[in-house]
Amino acid sequence: METLNLDLNKRYSYADYLTWFDNVRRELFDGFIKFMTPAPSVRHQIVSVNLTRIVSNFLYKKKCKLFHAPSDVRLSKNSEQNDKQIFTVVQPDLYIVCDLSKLDDKGCNGSPDFIIEIVSMQNSQRDVKDKFKIYEEAKVREYWIVNPNDCNVSVFILNNENKFQFSGMYAGDDQIPVGIFNGDLKINLLEVFDF
Repeated sequence: METLNLDLNKRYSYADYLTWFDNVRRELFDGFIKFMTPAPSVRHQIVSVNLTRIVSNFLYKKKCKLFHAPSDVRLSKNSEQNDKQIFTVVQPDLYIVCDLSKLDDKGCNGSPDFIIEIVSMQNSQRDVKDKFKIYEEAKVREYWIVNPNDCNVSVFILNNENKFQFSGMYAGDDQIPVGIFNGDLKINLLEVFDF
């Protein structure tokens, strides 16, 4: 399939995004195209699968739902529902939604409760800086940045002023309590980074 010739200086909406039928994965940051990196590394994939298994087992028969990339999350600043008024579309590595009214056939329309991004050398600025700001503005309750190369996780929790507060960096045999579940789920990093 031929790659589309899109203007990287033009602002696009989610309605535009839905018309791009090629094999290129993209995200929109306030209407501007950001290309996804090539296929993730083996370490990235192992960490993603391990986290998916751990969280899925915990969520079995519970209300909240887990999703993994590629899955579109539409984030708007003013709660717009119209595709032509949505300008930010991201594909987090993993995310959890507890308000199921945000889900539709296209993915998630609104802020997930919890997002995990697994960084690589190619996308670390995007996840640590750009997406951090996007997720904070969208009021995502909890954001984890997972580094499979250094085997550590940085955890951020949304505070009462709607700003991410650094909760801690975890490594080694740490067990991270998942804030949105009040610590009922603790993720053992030895299982996450089991290469």
